[in-house]
Amino acid sequence: MAELHIVGQFVGASGFDGHNVFCKWGVRAGRSWELIEGLDGGQTQVDAPPDGEMAVWGHPLDVHFLCRGLSGWPKLHVQVWSQDAHGRNELKGYGFCHVPTSPGMFSLDCPTWLPEGSALQRVAAFFVGGAPRLRMEEVVHSPGDRFRLQTVAGGMVHLRLGIVMRDFERHGVVTS
Repeated sequence: MAELHIVGQFVGASGFDGHNVFCKWGVRAGRSWELIEGLDGGQTQVDAPPDGEMAVWGHPLDVHFLCRGLSGWPKLHVQVWSQDAHGRNELKGYGFCHVPTSPGMFSLDCPTWLPEGSALQRVAAFFVGGAPRLRMEEVVHSPGDRFRLQTVAGGMVHLRLGIVMRDFERHGVVTS
């Protein structure tokens, strides 16, 4: 079988208001993919960057897949959160990005967004905090009803990925 190895890091994030920023992340792949090594999800540490500067995480990512078919190519999904002085966590953005389909080193910027919410939810978020959240978070990384969401743009999550592919050409897949 063909193999895909993704090695890299969640470098950090920029464009998020609030301090003490961290990221929850996951890797999703279709039924023809089997995770044989590594973790398919995790969380970075918290960073408190000065105003206007990038949060730096340097959080490792190392996953190894076996591939029986190309459908369901892996993708990364993220949730960016900030933590206030009282330890309360507030969602700052959802996002996802596709894993590159050719070998090499890549710098990726993963844009994030938040559901806009109703007028009442926006007023409540302004005074009390707490952005609207998705009921079904798989809509972030699955095709389907995502296009019907009303959203507002968030910041960017910055990644650096190394892609190693093995035996794809032997199975008739040309990647370059």
